[in-house]
This record gives sequence, C-alpha cells and structure tokens, in this order.
Amino acid sequence: MKKTLPKTLVAMSGGVDSSVAALLLKEEGRDVVGVAMHLVSCHRTTEKSCCSAADRLDAQMVCHRLGIPFHSLDYREEFKQQVIQPFVAEYAKGRTPIPCVSCNVKLKFSALFKDMHRMNASKVATGHYARIQEKDGRYTLHCGVDGGKDQTYYLFHLSQNELKSIEFPLGNLHKTEVRAMARSFGLETSDKPDSQEICFVTKGSYVDFLEEFDPDSLGTSGSFVDSAGNILGRHEGIHVYTIGQRRGLGISTGKKMYVQEIRVESNEVVLGDEDDLLRDTMMVDEVNWTNAPVSRFASEELKKQFGAAANGDGSSYMGRTIQVKIRAKHLAADATLTQVGEDKLSVRFHEPQSAITPGQAAVFYDGDEVLGGGWIR
Repeated sequence: MKKTLPKTLVAMSGGVDSSVAALLLKEEGRDVVGVAMHLVSCHRTTEKSCCSAADRLDAQMVCHRLGIPFHSLDYREEFKQQVIQPFVAEYAKGRTPIPCVSCNVKLKFSALFKDMHRMNASKVATGHYARIQEKDGRYTLHCGVDGGKDQTYYLFHLSQNELKSIEFPLGNLHKTEVRAMARSFGLETSDKPDSQEICFVTKGSYVDFLEEFDPDSLGTSGSFVDSAGNILGRHEGIHVYTIGQRRGLGISTGKKMYVQEIRVESNEVVLGDEDDLLRDTMMVDEVNWTNAPVSRFASEELKKQFGAAANGDGSSYMGRTIQVKIRAKHLAADATLTQVGEDKLSVRFHEPQSAITPGQAAVFYDGDEVLGGGWIR
C-alpha cells in the first residue's frame, strides 16, 4: 500500500530558497501548498526586502510553475503590533533590536502553524538553512551543512511541539546547489539576490524610519561622555547609536572612539577605545530551550496544555562549557551558563567578546546542536 505523504504548507518569501524548498517537497510527492505573508504595506518595501508585493508575485509565479496552490495571507496589522512597534520601543530603551528574529519569534511561525491547522496540513516547511533530527521521539535543531548560510540563530525560539511539525528541506544543501537546482528547473527566482534589508525600512536609514514612525517616543539630544563621566560632546538622541559604533558619531577627539554603553536614564552615550568594548559576561532573559514541550513564545492557550513542564529544563547545561552566539555572523564562543532567575541566565565567556549588544539574541549551542537562546539585556 502506497504511503500517504503529509500535506505541507511552504512559507514562500519570493526568494530562491523557499522556491527550492517547495520544489523538493513537490518532487517528493507531497501535497504542497505555498503561502506568502503580506507583512508590510507596499509603500514601505524595497527590492532588497523579502516582503514586497513583487516578492509575493514571484512566489505566486513559482507556485504556478510547480503546479501547487498559492495563498497570500494578510498579517500587516499583526506585524505592525508585534514587530514594528517593539522595534521602535527597543531603540527608545537604548537597545538594538533584530527584527528578523523578532518576526520569527513573535509572529511568523505561530501564524504558519495557525494556517497549517486551518488548511488541514500536518507540516510547515521553510527555506531556512537548518536541520532537524529525531531520535526516540525527541527532536533536536542543528546547524545547516552550509556554514556560511546557517540560519539557526534566527530559530532559537523553536521547541518540541514546533520542531515535530517543521521541515527544513535545504538543511543538507549548500547555497550553490540550491541555485543550481532552481536554474535547472527554470524557476523565476533562480538568480534573485538574497534579501539584505530590514523589510519595513524603505528609504534612508533605520534612524529615518524611527523618526518618521514615532518621533514622540524617541529621546532628545544629550551628552557623549567617557567612562569617568567627562563630557566629550553632544549626541543626537540615543536611538541613533548602537554598541560598537564608530562611524557617524559627529565628534572629534583626536582618536578613534566607539560607543561603549547607552545610559537611558541620564540620556548619555558612553564612548571609549576599541579595547573597552571587550566583555566576558552578559545577562540573557526570556530564555527558551529546544527541549521544552512548547516554546515559551507560544500562545498562552497552548502553554496551559503542558502546564509547568512547558518551560523546559536547561539545568543540565549549567556550569559546563557550551558555545554562544551574540550576533548572526558571530563565531560561537565557549561560555558557561549560570541560572539567576526563572528565565534569566548569566553568561560568562571563556574569552572576552567585543560589542555585546543589548537587544540582540544570544543563542546557545553544543557543537552544531541548538540548545536554546534568549535576549541580551
């Protein structure tokens, strides 16, 4: 008797990766449905983003070529509330958010699971370069084989309930192989450049966007100071700066100066030498473990089904050497974790790391396995 393959919802961004993910599942004999998420109004998107009307059209054309259904799903209001507004609020707090991670954590995957159930599918697939392994009913998340394209940093929020329903068809492929497959099949997206911009920042810089979107929430001009509190000059508002920044400070001190700290309460930006950026400790909160039955970022209704066990258990990772990434392109560094609260950790690096930035994600690894992660504070 022929095995029935699961109906699979493929998140289509209009790029080559999700296109090939859909192609591979279609060739496997799956019942594939392509969905594109409408996240940003047309006037707020650019050709370099991944959420524009042109991208949704590309996704639709690929689905037509593959002979699979296509749906465009409107999540603009949810995206505004759950991603854009917190993005602005984080800068007002002196932090540097990472909206692509926030979108995955707060909106994209939960929306896909909701649509998966609504369309009577049993799996969700995306074009992320990551791998999922299963043994004895336990699911683990691992880096993609293409180290230069690995995207597990963006997926630390996933736990058992999510991992069992997700597939990453590109996890064992290199980007060059993916493009070659797309070309051989004549997919319209085969040579499309990778998205590189924040999808809702369309003109100028993120600072221009912040000042247009919600100027009243942002701070005013204040003082640049050194670590001793000596005034070095005037800054344009704390939202303009991020930890490690050197260019665009608009101040001359006779030597290279870097942003060391942003003090919201006193409206001060602390400057110092490059060596002063090195830190060996940081705090991480809102921690999620991949061994948890359900993600800490899941709906309250879903978490109630699992009770106290929903939070997972990171106790076995405490006090032993693991690896931690503090940025997507950061080389994971050896560190030791210490529990300091219900969902808060102290991270001590074995070697100091440069420009640890509040608002970014910290992701924990054991070799190529993702253990979990949280937000740097």
